[in-house]
Amino acid sequence: MGQKVLLFYIYAMTILTFSICGADKFAAQRQRRRVPEKVLFLLSALGGSVGMYLGMFTFRHKTKHWYFVVGIPLIILVQAAILFYFWG
Repeated sequence: MGQKVLLFYIYAMTILTFSICGADKFAAQRQRRRVPEKVLFLLSALGGSVGMYLGMFTFRHKTKHWYFVVGIPLIILVQAAILFYFWG
């Protein structure tokens, strides 16, 4: 039961973060209010890292910022290691 809940949570965070990444790109193109980078990293750290990574390359957003290009994959690796440790 707990694994299903965790998978649903990760799936939901992935979709949410992907959507927010796309919305931020849309706002950037139109000179509108942006989503702070801290929020994008927080969402990634809270389980939306795959969504952020997919969004970066789908929308070509934040791909010129080294700390996103390096940081998001690092978050994914850490999260994968944690999942592997607990689920073995």
